[in-house]
Amino acid sequence: MSMLQELKTRFTLAGQLTFREEASGLIFAEIATSQATATVCLQGAHLTTWTPTGQTTPVIWLSDAAKYAPGKSIRGGVPVCWPWFGPHAQEASFPGHGFARTVPWQVTATHALSDAVQITLQLLESDQTRSQWPYASRCELTLTIGKTLKIALATTNLGHAAFPLSEALHTYFHIGDIDQASVTGLSGEEYLDKVDNFACKEQIGAVTFHGETDRVYVNTQAHYGIDDPVLKRRIKIHATDAHSVVVWTPWQEKADKMGDFGGATAWKQMVCVETANALNNALSVPAGETHTLVAEYSVEAL
Repeated sequence: MSMLQELKTRFTLAGQLTFREEASGLIFAEIATSQATATVCLQGAHLTTWTPTGQTTPVIWLSDAAKYAPGKSIRGGVPVCWPWFGPHAQEASFPGHGFARTVPWQVTATHALSDAVQITLQLLESDQTRSQWPYASRCELTLTIGKTLKIALATTNLGHAAFPLSEALHTYFHIGDIDQASVTGLSGEEYLDKVDNFACKEQIGAVTFHGETDRVYVNTQAHYGIDDPVLKRRIKIHATDAHSVVVWTPWQEKADKMGDFGGATAWKQMVCVETANALNNALSVPAGETHTLVAEYSVEAL
């Protein structure tokens, strides 16, 4: 039995969730219910789309030039940055933001809830992952997909000593125009400005955008979001056990250099607001314990 057929046999939810395989060999879970539509790539446990019913524009941004290939990251959606955020602390040759977003994951469960569909995936260890992460651990991602979207990233320490962890849900949000959108809920918070040599600054008022932006807000509160006057909506974010927020937009020059952002102005329709534990908020997970980072997204009219 092929992997695709096995997935369909074990985990399909009739009329709500099924699986498909692309020519690249990547397999996707397709969710379509009365509450929302969504797509999840099994490589990286990477949610690529989510559109709750009533929204004419997807809430999650996906580049129309995204590349789908084994071992390659997808531009857009919700990449999982794990088990480290940013460059590896010791090995420059290891992939930025960890390996989780480019390696296979396996589906372990699907459930039809009263108002949502839930899918759980577990990262598959390999010689590659063990060579870069020599700790006994289990990493699981559970997506609860409905009118709201809940993503829970659970890390369990299966070893006998604590290990370090930094992580993020690198969520790309679809917005009408970066020039008019703003990120709220971070006023008064300190951030490290990666565009200005990691200078420590304080946020005054809402975050607005006038050029390349790459900031790690530390010791953050649980509620923040995006006001989008063009699409006339507010995206609300509620974080649990996540104490950093990363705000990123590449602006024109960097987007052009990346080569997978799509049209010349596609970058203006996205902003990353990432729920994280990074830099000053990196963690130590004790032996035998599980740490779970959770982000919940909802949308309301603005």
